[in-house]
Amino acid sequence: MLKKIPLHTQIIIGLVLGLVFGLIVIKTAIPNSFTLDYIKPVGTIFINALKMIAVPLVLASLIVGVSNLGDISKLSRIGGKTIATYLITTVVAVTIGLVLVNVFAPGKSLPAETRENLMTLYEGDAGSRVGQAAELQKQSPLQPLVDIVPQNVFQATTDNGAMLQVVFFAIIVGVSLLKIQKSKAEPVIAFFDGMNDVIIQIVNYIMMIAPYGVFALMASLIVEIAGDNPDSAVQLLLALLKYSLVVVAGLFTMVLVVYPLILMSFTKVKYKDFFKAIRPAQLLAFSTSSSSATLPVTMKQVEEELGVSEEISSFVLPLGATVNMDGTSLYQGVAAVFIAQALGMDLSLTQQLMIVLTATLASIGSAGVPGAGLIMLIIVLESIGVPAAGIALIIAPDRILDMFRTVVNVTGDATVCTIVASTEGELPDGLIRKSNPLTPNE
Repeated sequence: MLKKIPLHTQIIIGLVLGLVFGLIVIKTAIPNSFTLDYIKPVGTIFINALKMIAVPLVLASLIVGVSNLGDISKLSRIGGKTIATYLITTVVAVTIGLVLVNVFAPGKSLPAETRENLMTLYEGDAGSRVGQAAELQKQSPLQPLVDIVPQNVFQATTDNGAMLQVVFFAIIVGVSLLKIQKSKAEPVIAFFDGMNDVIIQIVNYIMMIAPYGVFALMASLIVEIAGDNPDSAVQLLLALLKYSLVVVAGLFTMVLVVYPLILMSFTKVKYKDFFKAIRPAQLLAFSTSSSSATLPVTMKQVEEELGVSEEISSFVLPLGATVNMDGTSLYQGVAAVFIAQALGMDLSLTQQLMIVLTATLASIGSAGVPGAGLIMLIIVLESIGVPAAGIALIIAPDRILDMFRTVVNVTGDATVCTIVASTEGELPDGLIRKSNPLTPNE
């Protein structure tokens, strides 16, 4: 019976039941130890499983994504435009998220007592981070660039906090595969392509326990936070609502403001027509929370409704499904600062710039499947010294927000594809092929 219920519905049910169970425990004589000893471990297993696949997910998907560029000499112009535009829109998305979360400060709405309780929960994870901030201030301004290059790549792959080093190595490997003999590169690419598929399947398996993990995380969080003050749980839920509204506001800003401005600047496409053309892809993205699963529909709509040539769409859109995660990056920026605010941690400007850098680079290796955003968020949190266990705070509404941010991811892919086609002169003047059946070659 449970298998017939869509996964996102199962997760919503899990978080609601977790909330209800947690409230029942703090309102009745049920001992807190039962929740902490027998339910919380399920949530811990879920978090550990996400951490487990973070490095291989980034390594495999990024190598495959870069190697899919094909012949560098032939595609350098189109590839340069595509990657540059994707990176720019991602940086804009993260910046919008950081501005909104700093202005509205949803995490600071929690009372000091609740923040102290939260920090106590995660002090084991955060304790080792306290002295690191002072050490960072003594380092050279170029130290972050030094840290990107690993001394030992195998050691880097054992530490989620060194994910930027893994990203750097993966990019180098991907570019090198394009430069060596095709006969020698193909087996390596096939290996990582197969590994990427295996890891995505593992993600699917992990997401099967997501409803139970969410239930456990929500229930244990409510019980731990409430302590002797049940009102703390209510205050936390209100802060989560405010956080969710900030994320959604940022996502709508991307779709209704940023993308229209970009289209107006580089193409003659009216955003109303553009929106109509890709609406089926957006709806599928919302329901599946997977830009990879939506890719065939996105390509179909962009080619048939906007008139983008197959040569452009078959290159730009698959690459976008791998490296362009505007919605996910915006969410990571908001979530990271919210968690820090909720824990009573003040992030410096340098740390927030690190969020921009890490979220942008991490998005390159983020698979377009449900749940990948949480893995990338762990990377962002650990890069700025915020306890990764803090994702327990935002995991409850994550699945719902995932649906919204995937729509932004797909819309961003289609926007960049249209821009590249326009700058290459491969976008017909008729724009929408329903009303003007011109083909790109006509």
